[in-house]
Amino acid sequence: MVQYNFKKITVVPTGKEFIDIILSRTQRRTPTQVHKGYAISRLRQFYMRKVKFTQQNFHEKLSTIIDDFPRLNDIHPFYGDLLHVLYNKDHYKLALGQINTARNLISKIAKDYVRLLKYGDSLYRCKSLKVAALGRMCTVIKKVTPSLAYLEQIRQHMARLPSIDPNSRTVLICGYPNVGKSSFMNKITRADVDVQPYAFTTKSLFVGHTDYKYLRYQVIDTPGILDRPFEDRNIIEMCSITALAHLRAAVLFFLDISGSCGYSIAQQAALFDSIKSLFMNKPLIIVCNKTDLQALEGLSEDDMKLVMEMKSEAMKTLVGQGGEATDGSNVLLTMSTLTEEGVIAVKNAACERLLDQRVEQKMKSKKLNDCLNRFHVAMPKPRDQKERPACIPQAVLEAKAKQAEVDADKEKRKLERDLENENGGAGVYSASLKKRYILAHDEWKEDIIPEILDGHNVADFLDPDILMRLEELEREEGVLQGLEEDEDFEMDGAELTPEEQAALTEIRKKKSLLIQQHRIKKSTAESRPTVPRKFDKDKKFTSERMGRQLSSLGIDPSMAIDRARSKSRGRKRDRSSDGVESMDVDGDKQNKKMRLKSRSMSRSRSMSRPPGEVVPGEGFKDSAQKKKAIKIAKSSSKNRNKEARRGEADRVIPTLKPKHLFSGKRSTGKTDRR
Repeated sequence: MVQYNFKKITVVPTGKEFIDIILSRTQRRTPTQVHKGYAISRLRQFYMRKVKFTQQNFHEKLSTIIDDFPRLNDIHPFYGDLLHVLYNKDHYKLALGQINTARNLISKIAKDYVRLLKYGDSLYRCKSLKVAALGRMCTVIKKVTPSLAYLEQIRQHMARLPSIDPNSRTVLICGYPNVGKSSFMNKITRADVDVQPYAFTTKSLFVGHTDYKYLRYQVIDTPGILDRPFEDRNIIEMCSITALAHLRAAVLFFLDISGSCGYSIAQQAALFDSIKSLFMNKPLIIVCNKTDLQALEGLSEDDMKLVMEMKSEAMKTLVGQGGEATDGSNVLLTMSTLTEEGVIAVKNAACERLLDQRVEQKMKSKKLNDCLNRFHVAMPKPRDQKERPACIPQAVLEAKAKQAEVDADKEKRKLERDLENENGGAGVYSASLKKRYILAHDEWKEDIIPEILDGHNVADFLDPDILMRLEELEREEGVLQGLEEDEDFEMDGAELTPEEQAALTEIRKKKSLLIQQHRIKKSTAESRPTVPRKFDKDKKFTSERMGRQLSSLGIDPSMAIDRARSKSRGRKRDRSSDGVESMDVDGDKQNKKMRLKSRSMSRSRSMSRPPGEVVPGEGFKDSAQKKKAIKIAKSSSKNRNKEARRGEADRVIPTLKPKHLFSGKRSTGKTDRR
């Protein structure tokens, strides 16, 4: 069970957001309507309530922030030192102290101004004191804005820390960078730690979980540690040192005996000697990794001597646990994370050593005596010297023997994986889905299944000679196409007599004329174009012909002929008869003025009718009714134009205004709009 969960810490708002939250809540949940005619006691109570309510909200919010963040002196030393390594506990305590000071200052400000409000003599004096009180509270919050921002960053980082239970069964992996710690963790747990061929891929603590003997173990992958003084180690290395110092865990010290990590065995042995004080009272196992590149037996004498010295140091931890000094089989282990050789053995050895230590510690505790007093193991006493072995019927023994013979004779059934490996492996072998078919005869399994279409077997309608028949049809089609090309010839006038050529020309002309007439008849009467002259070569479409046709129908053709002529000719400007008859100077001046006036009016705009004049077809009874309708239309569109709406259907809300912020003054009483 995880004891510390930093993901539940409340979000810390910024200084500006803090002030907006509190003042908005005060505005929403306290009365907002007051008049100078109220009694002075009522006015004082009104503004005292606002100051007290604001102070209570500030106090609750700041208290929540202070209580949610862990106190370094009250939590487990592992988390206390880890937070100190990551965030510097001096800065952390200073930020929380500033928040606590701000809370106390706001309480003091509210207390002082409530005392002053008790002696307010007017509405103006009470309101000024309220504004001053809220302003000073907001000023205090503004001054701690940097501390709020710092705590919010810490909260976000703490939420990303792994959930480590310091009291649970733990396996800790440590060593130089790039020796195979993360690869081992990915093999034995479901964690997915990034593995790269360079140093310091792991920059923080990673947690995974594994099971051994039906018990859950947490496995912690620590960043790599370099052999250098304690003061020179960075934050990444200090995370590993903190975990080694404070967690009761089985420690796996990884040793890269191949040297591919970039560090020799001598350097790794020096690191072991520098941090061996952290291994006291903990099960320690030396894990020689990458045996696929270098076997342990193939090391030089100097390197082997260093490895044996580390093994002897690990044996001391075994003696400290009460184990046998000669039993060193589980102290120095070899494995390869690439070939997975020895991985499970290392995991089992670490879990077994840790389990034995925890059981031994519990046996030494004072609680054991209290528990043993509650248990009583009853051992039955023999009533006589007669032996009473277990009675197994003879039929059962015979059945077991027979079953054992059958199992011995029975060959091991081959699996699909075995068949795949025998026949070329994945990508080459294709499993047959037909071999499990239950048929009358096994040789039927590989038969081709017929395809049925419309109740008929498709195979019955296949012609084995279909390709040959297709070639014959293509040859016949080619011969027929050649004959058609020979017969198809274009009729030209070179082979015809003069009489035949004249007849052919007349036929073609008649055909084109019929096509054109058909197209004209198909068009509608409104869009029928005027007959072009090139199609009227025989002068069939003339005004005289139209006059004769109308006269034959008993209709006077004069107006139609005049209209056709006026349409075909251009209009000329009509001259005023008055201008011809009046020759005197005054008449000329008057005509000139009229022409100028008409020209200026035509240039400016046309003569418009009055707005109240009724035009037939508008649906108004008289001009008064039309003026009234125009007035109503203007008044109805006034609000719409004021709100800059495009029309009656424009429902857009450009800015959403919360009701509690824009509703103005409200009366006393219940103001919770929710």
